[in-house]
Amino acid sequence: MSILTHSTSTALWHSIVHDAEKSCAIALKEDIESYLVFLLMRYTTKPEFIKHVIALDFLENIQHTQKQHGLVLQEVGDTCLLFTGLYPKIAEKRLVKLSYFVNLGQAAYVRISKKSNDLYYSLGKQFVCLMDVLQSIRQYSKEYPDLLPLQAYEQWNDTGSQRAFSILQQYTHHSAAIPTLIDDIIKPS
Repeated sequence: MSILTHSTSTALWHSIVHDAEKSCAIALKEDIESYLVFLLMRYTTKPEFIKHVIALDFLENIQHTQKQHGLVLQEVGDTCLLFTGLYPKIAEKRLVKLSYFVNLGQAAYVRISKKSNDLYYSLGKQFVCLMDVLQSIRQYSKEYPDLLPLQAYEQWNDTGSQRAFSILQQYTHHSAAIPTLIDDIIKPS
């Protein structure tokens, strides 16, 4: 990544997200990119969000009013996106797969969408791409991937992450190994 010097935090986060998109070969729509920028700005001042038990928020959400319902689900989706993108080791520490947070975040966003073309529906459907963008922000350099081969394989196999697949290809570049989805290997009789 390049050295970033911007006068406002919004411009800085926008530049960081834009660089991460380029790194992943992903072009986010403007509304999704803006949501991601403001999400990063909102949560950089709230480190306590890491301590949340997200599944409880999701389940307790049933008792809230419609307006509270949307806000709680948005917070669940946002927290899952940040966990999977910026803090993927949290899943490991909590003894769950990263795909658990991906599925929970997708479900939260899709559940609050009003129609299939609104922002939250798009966030749910593009969750893995957004996770890839956020994960590329935390990567030190392309030569030294932040995922080990088994982590990259599991993330690609469980979520379809193109970034994880790309990292897996880096590891297998000098060998004859070709990554294959587990579902393609094991065919039920």
